Amino acid sequence: MNPTTPPSGPALEGGFRTEAERVAGARLKEIFERCPDPWEKKMEAFPKYVKRQNITRLLAQYEVFKRALPVKGSIVECGVFRGATLMAWAHLSAILEPVNLTRRIYGFDSFEGFPAVSGKDQAALTGQLAPGALYGNCHDELKEILQVHDSTRFLGHVPKVQLVKGDATKTIPEFIAQNQHLVVSLLFMDFDLYEPTRVALEHFVPRMPKGAVLAFDELDNPLWPGETRAMLEHSAGRRLALQRIEFDPYIGFAVLD
Repeated sequence: MNPTTPPSGPALEGGFRTEAERVAGARLKEIFERCPDPWEKKMEAFPKYVKRQNITRLLAQYEVFKRALPVKGSIVECGVFRGATLMAWAHLSAILEPVNLTRRIYGFDSFEGFPAVSGKDQAALTGQLAPGALYGNCHDELKEILQVHDSTRFLGHVPKVQLVKGDATKTIPEFIAQNQHLVVSLLFMDFDLYEPTRVALEHFVPRMPKGAVLAFDELDNPLWPGETRAMLEHSAGRRLALQRIEFDPYIGFAVLD
């Protein structure tokens, strides 16, 4: 979950956005709906209607994807939420490597909000997190969108994106057991919470070759301490050379050696 669009509720919104930033979405929505152009024309001109933070996010993903581009393996996203980041990976792959039919994109999420929350995830800035928070049930919508996406991409008859629904602490071990061929070139951690992040790192990092990219969305973020705690525990015997994209405050990543 990208904190540029924090979950609803005053405890989570805090002081991260100014009043102008809080009302910008509503103002843009009004302008979008007032425009007489057909929907498709509006989408073609989408930079008019999205906020700077959204373009920043897309460009940051492009920079991360480029670093994984020459590395053999698939992309694993842990925490799909409403699917924007997942679809960005899908579009980037279709544009930059249209004939790479073996690189798959796997998205893990409960699609029902947090299955569980531990004490390691609680922070003063967020208040009391609870199961079901960050509910974003877009599983069926995403499957339909992916069908449209496949219908227009090169080699669209070869599956590219797979959604894995359920509690990731259970689905990840099951997925690994059923997919022993898996090699991971880019692992994008966006579960926010300690336990699923720990499980994902434990199972996917051993399948990442030299040069693969391990990326996090919530490191050093006071709203979500669990992700950092899981990273520190997992990398205790191996210091990660954490980097950031110069223009993006959120994504942190390491190129594995």
